[in-house]
Amino acid sequence: MSYLSKVRESNPLVHNITNIVVANFSANGLLALGASPFMADAHEEVVDIAAFSSAVVLNIGTLNDYAIQSMVLAGQSANKHGVPLVLDPVGAGATSYRTAVTQKLVNEMQITALRGNVAEVANVIGESWSIKGVDAGEGDGDIVVLAETAARKLGCVVIITGKDDVITNGDNTYIASNGHPILTKVTGTGCLLSAVVGAFLAVSEGASLEAAGEALSFYGVAAEIAAELTTGQGTGSFQIEFLNQLSLVTAETYQDKSIIKQLR
Repeated sequence: MSYLSKVRESNPLVHNITNIVVANFSANGLLALGASPFMADAHEEVVDIAAFSSAVVLNIGTLNDYAIQSMVLAGQSANKHGVPLVLDPVGAGATSYRTAVTQKLVNEMQITALRGNVAEVANVIGESWSIKGVDAGEGDGDIVVLAETAARKLGCVVIITGKDDVITNGDNTYIASNGHPILTKVTGTGCLLSAVVGAFLAVSEGASLEAAGEALSFYGVAAEIAAELTTGQGTGSFQIEFLNQLSLVTAETYQDKSIIKQLR
C-alpha cells in the first residue's frame, strides 16, 4: 500500500505550531489530503498534544519568544513519545535571530525531517548561501552534497525543495522532479508541504526517507494537475484547485505521473 493510501486510511493527527500567514491554508491542505490538523501553541497543552499526535510540525515563519518555547516543549515531547518531528526553518539565514533559533531547535531536539529551500538548509548547518527574505538567493555549490552533509550532521532526513527536490538521509538520496513554478506565487505552499511531509511520516513505520520522497512527488503531481486545470485563471484559482487535487489525486494517478529517481 502506498503511503498516500495509508494517510487516507488512518487519518493521522498532525500537530502544527506554525506561522500566522499559513495556518488556515495548512489546516485545509491537511484536511484535503486526508489527515487531521491540530493547530495549537499554548505552553499549557503542547506537551500533551505532541504526545498523542501522529506527527509534529514546527514552522518558524513568524517568530517570537513564546512560540519558540512552545516549539521546544512540543519537540521534546515528540521525541520522548516517539512521534515523528518535522522542522521548517523559514527564513533561516535572513536574520541572525532566525538562524540562532533554528540552530537552538536542532540542538535541543532530534528532528525526523528538515524541509527548506537551499539557503535555509545551508544556514541551519552553518554553511554560506545567500537568502532574500524567506526565499533562496543565488549561491554556488552542489545542492545534493549540501543536503547529504546536512542529513549526516543532523541525523535526519533532509529535504531541499526547488526546481528539483532533493530528499536524503545522508546515505541514500532521491530526486523528485514533479511540481509547477506557480507554486512559488502562492504564499504558504512550502509550509503546507512540510505539514504534508509530517502526515506521510506519521504512517511511515520508520521508513522516513521513502515516505518523504513520496510526499514530495505526490505534492508535485497535485500541483501539476491543478496548474493544468486552471491555465490562464490566475493564482487564486490555482490555490483552490490545488487543495482540490490534494484530495482528488489517487494513488494510481500519483504512480502514473510521479517523476522520482534514486540517485544513490
